[in-house]
Amino acid sequence: MRIFLYLTRDVVTHTLAVTFVLFLVVFSGRFIKYLAEAAVGSLSADVLLPVMLFKLPSFFELILPLALFLGILLSLGRMYAESEMVVLKACGISPSRLASYLLVPAAFTMLLVAFLTLYLGPEGSARAQRLLDNPRTAEGLQLMAEGRFKSQRGGELVTYTERIDKAGVMHNVFVVEEQSGTDATQVTLAREAEIIVDTDTNRRYLELRGGTRYSGVPGEPAYEALSFQRFGELIPEKRDSLRASTRIDATPTVELLNSENPRKRATLWWRLSLPFLVPVSVVIALALSKTDSRRGRYARLGPALALFLFYFLALTQARSLMESGGGGAAMLATHLIFLVIALILLYWESLSLGILGKKHGSL
Repeated sequence: MRIFLYLTRDVVTHTLAVTFVLFLVVFSGRFIKYLAEAAVGSLSADVLLPVMLFKLPSFFELILPLALFLGILLSLGRMYAESEMVVLKACGISPSRLASYLLVPAAFTMLLVAFLTLYLGPEGSARAQRLLDNPRTAEGLQLMAEGRFKSQRGGELVTYTERIDKAGVMHNVFVVEEQSGTDATQVTLAREAEIIVDTDTNRRYLELRGGTRYSGVPGEPAYEALSFQRFGELIPEKRDSLRASTRIDATPTVELLNSENPRKRATLWWRLSLPFLVPVSVVIALALSKTDSRRGRYARLGPALALFLFYFLALTQARSLMESGGGGAAMLATHLIFLVIALILLYWESLSLGILGKKHGSL
């Protein structure tokens, strides 16, 4: 029991320290990325910090598995380097028993990651999405400033709205757009406008109501006038933008269970895979933490990180395959392959002795 408490305390201490460092790195990196979107007008700076706070659970669902992995490597690496592991082995602590000790903090971390990825992360992303879908924070074509003209695309697009009410409806909308490659210009006047989200495709549209669109070349007498009661225009979004990435993350897990959309199915499998990443990576860390005082505690850190990164990239590739219409077999196969690799690494010494024993016996 004392060995279990000592080992758990040491692993948890290292894990918390690594979690703090990784959180600072990830948070600052994401903040700089989102700040760049705000700087070019793709996002309102007012919602930047609230969105970051809502997305914190999504950060930790990726940080915790890696932090526990590094925490075990650092903790056991120190014990091997200071010959503590030699004493434990002499006392009858086998790799299997050591793994059972480590699976206790791994099980707690696994449950925490499952809670984050299946419930808390989507809930936080949904709240962030509600902020991002507000017309005051709209990006790209429909970024309008209340009560003033807004020039975009190097002056090719000018927008204006007199007022945006609390419900998000824009009143007295004016849009001037130069047609690329031609001298034509479109002028649109509308009584009101509102951003609508298509629940089937998750795409956003600007719905203009009660207005007229004029098309023609400035200075020429010929022009077209189109009156409309409702007119929808797609709001373009970059695939890697904050709003586009948040939308799929904001989908509740229950809704993903009943969806046949390949991207949503891939997101569901990804959420289920992250908790199972924890125990497999723990066994890998236990196997690759073996070192000695001559090589030092950090001797296996590089190869272990490379294997973990390869594991994570394989899961990412399996998710991309599912988004293209593939099944979940690729993701299951990835976990099984790396579990086999982890077990082989853990019992490699015993397997090697068994093979050598058979060779000598046959001789």
